[in-house]
Amino acid sequence: MTGTGTTTGTGTGTTTGTGTVTTIGTGTGSGAMTGTGSGAMTGTGSGAATGITTGTGTSTSTATSPGTATSTGAAATRGGTLADDERLRRWRLVLGGGEADGTGRALTGTDAAMDGALTALYDRPGESGPRTGRDRSAGLGASAPSVARWLGDIRTYFPSSVVQVMQRDAIDRLGLAALLLEPEMLEAVEADVHLVGTLLSLGRAMPETTRETARAVVRKVVDDLERRLAARTRATLTGALDRSARISRPRHRDIDWDRTIRANLKHYLPEQRTVVPERLVGHGRASRGVRKEIVLCVDQSGSMAASVVHAAVFGAVLASMRSLATRLVVFDTSVVDLTEQLDDPVDVLFGTRLGGGTDINRALAYCQSRITRPADTVVVLVSDLYEGGIRDEMLKRVAAMKASGVQFVALLALSDEGAPAYDRDHAAALAALGAPAFACTPDLFPEIMAAALEKRPLPIPEG
Repeated sequence: MTGTGTTTGTGTGTTTGTGTVTTIGTGTGSGAMTGTGSGAMTGTGSGAATGITTGTGTSTSTATSPGTATSTGAAATRGGTLADDERLRRWRLVLGGGEADGTGRALTGTDAAMDGALTALYDRPGESGPRTGRDRSAGLGASAPSVARWLGDIRTYFPSSVVQVMQRDAIDRLGLAALLLEPEMLEAVEADVHLVGTLLSLGRAMPETTRETARAVVRKVVDDLERRLAARTRATLTGALDRSARISRPRHRDIDWDRTIRANLKHYLPEQRTVVPERLVGHGRASRGVRKEIVLCVDQSGSMAASVVHAAVFGAVLASMRSLATRLVVFDTSVVDLTEQLDDPVDVLFGTRLGGGTDINRALAYCQSRITRPADTVVVLVSDLYEGGIRDEMLKRVAAMKASGVQFVALLALSDEGAPAYDRDHAAALAALGAPAFACTPDLFPEIMAAALEKRPLPIPEG
């Protein structure tokens, strides 16, 4: 139906029309009406109803049971207009206003406050014309109170994951690191691994008045990581240690039935339909004493901050297991053994010194000198492999450790940050020695360690 017309029906029927329609509706019964796009409306219901639709578009209505419908013209809804308005609102928040955004959309209330928080970080105050990522700058100024208010605002208007990203950008763009030396600033920030890295890099410049607040922030992040990672790590490694300690005279509860049956299949008695287990295969209990030694050798150069945090947490978890003897060594151009502090990962972190150069060869030389049982030792090197020491000596040490029976694991990163930058030549050289280097997430680390303890192929992630 095109143009202007009137349709009246009683009973069951369907009316479809295009053109200009006016609808005013009243009725009883149950029904539903939805509208999407620009002027499209569909209605269904049962009962008695009278309606007039107005707008431009297409209207389709179906009625069941006696009723009367009167239509003039073609229908349109506000659904399309509302959807368009929401799209404009989102684009306005993304583009940041000004002549370049092209939306013409004004913001009010919470939207205006969100836009103000974003503008303070990413836009140049008072600028006009198109902006690019290259020429954007910050608008918070150097006032600590204004930054504290801004930190409170973003925690109000944005989810925690977004707040953490904005804080990292603020540290990079605004020189916020200097303001983190003030206790009131630390109390306002959203604590995460990256913030801990920043605080550790400021350690030597941090005044005593701020140090305790900083430790509280670091403690919160470490406790959260331990709650997430500790139980799974202990369970995974306990199973690996049990399986790796095979014994020939196990107690009943320690019998490995799968291996026992495979070892005695030649003693199968067809008439009895059974296997006579002349030789039992079992595994020892990890609690009987130290079974394996683990050396975590962690690069503490500035780019490895998140890896240092996770390594400290894992080091503390591993040190809590009686069946493991765990050593934690951190290095840049010098080497520091933090094993005595492993009972508290916060002490470990404040014992690190992020920044400086890298001498992997020197660190590996120290670790090699502490190995007493090569066949029962796993060495985990966490580094981006940008070696400032003697490259050939580093590779010779890795080869010598592997030849002596050491399980050597090279992790380019121990974090959730994705693919890191690393020295590809050194990574290829390690792979040629049978020690492939790869990035590892905290969730994958227990599986990597379990495989190393059992001397089976490592579950290296793809990509």
